[in-house]
Amino acid sequence: MIETLRVVIATLLDLIAWPILLYFVLINSSYLVLVIAAAVDFRSTRRRRRHSGRVERLGSHTAPGVSVVVPAYNEAAGVVEAARSLLGLRYHRHEVIVVNDGSSDETLRVLVEAFDLVRADREVPHDIPTRQVPRGLYVPRDGYTRLTVIDKANSGRSDSVNVGINTAVEDLIICVDGDSLLDPDALLIVTEPFADDPLRTAATGGVVRVANGCTIRSGQIVDVRMPRNLLAQIQALEYLRSFFLGRSGWSKLRALILISGAFGCFRRDLLVEVGGLDPDSIGEDFELVMRLHRLLRERDQDYQVTFVPEPVCWTEVPETLKVLGKQRARWHRGLWETLVKHRVMFGNPRYGRAGTLAVPYYWAFELFAPLIEAIGLVLMVLGFVLGLVNPTTFWLFLAVAYGYAIVVALTAAAVDEVYFSRYHRFGSMLSLIASSVLENIGYRQLHVIWRLRGWWQALRGSEQQWGVMTRRGFTTEGAS
Repeated sequence: MIETLRVVIATLLDLIAWPILLYFVLINSSYLVLVIAAAVDFRSTRRRRRHSGRVERLGSHTAPGVSVVVPAYNEAAGVVEAARSLLGLRYHRHEVIVVNDGSSDETLRVLVEAFDLVRADREVPHDIPTRQVPRGLYVPRDGYTRLTVIDKANSGRSDSVNVGINTAVEDLIICVDGDSLLDPDALLIVTEPFADDPLRTAATGGVVRVANGCTIRSGQIVDVRMPRNLLAQIQALEYLRSFFLGRSGWSKLRALILISGAFGCFRRDLLVEVGGLDPDSIGEDFELVMRLHRLLRERDQDYQVTFVPEPVCWTEVPETLKVLGKQRARWHRGLWETLVKHRVMFGNPRYGRAGTLAVPYYWAFELFAPLIEAIGLVLMVLGFVLGLVNPTTFWLFLAVAYGYAIVVALTAAAVDEVYFSRYHRFGSMLSLIASSVLENIGYRQLHVIWRLRGWWQALRGSEQQWGVMTRRGFTTEGAS
């Protein structure tokens, strides 16, 4: 039995050991290229900022109005602070629409009490087909606070966003999760591309950072700190490298195909034209942007989808392995389903750099990454234990797969510190540096398992489950 295993492992190692090493070199190098591209973009953005006229645009009535749509399901712990934060944003004309998606907790009640809401008699258009219609619409008694709360039966986040889009009266739609807080100037900054180039700009995305550990007062982050929870610390690094610098790099390359559902801005007319979010998609934010690319490319319209690195959306992240594992499995399942649904874009020059560069990259280095990493790690460990891999080759594999990844993570942290310097405390920087090492010891291997689980769920066609994210809520003592 052992001898048969040795023969099988030896054969596989001969066939794929070096290709897998090359794969790790390519994937880590691609991350480094995206980080460098983001750094170049930050440098040019800093120069433009001095002459952007942002303050003047704050009082300009020519800038587009914004409707902020907040889907909320069992968000009683933080929805009031989130709504207050959104209402207090610096912008000349914006409304906040909270869609209570049939919550089983006190989400609706705490909103009604906090803002003195009364039922309003208002007809909601049906520009986008929805599975549920509002069963109640509430506005503040004062008559001037631009808050609308919609109550409806539970039908999922995507359908709730679509109901919010139908209710919206402004030209731009920003989708923000109910557990999120925005920086005071976030709307002003994320809408800049629409003000500068209203005809070409189709969508923009903003930065999402981890709120766990931060001190929050009156709906605003007043003290940025790394989380105390180790799992949340590692996610803070992930969000920085992949969701911030990675997407900034893709934007610089003009091939951005993913905008986070936690903080994205879209033209309302285009959302209506593509039919809003797909309620059947578990990766609805990714799928929406892919659909926008297809629509605009197929009718030969000049457009841009841009990532704006300055506005920040702060969100709570899971602090337990169980909740985080379900989240990452769901994300990878959504990635698989979206890429398969829009496979016609793969390598297709008709879809520009999105089709020829971004989509193949996501197939090779996002979708298949956990499978290849799992195969490589298992083969190398078994080969080393069975004496089929010499120590030099084994340590070379670890250096290429994980040592290089640590270098990329440290580079990302350095770029963020140079251009944005969010973490002022020395202890927070040490935690970020330590997380770049700890991420590759245990956590990364678990992440591979979680993503493979999501892939398996997609292949089996098992029922989609969003799961429950237990939140501690935003308080003046911090969000952790």
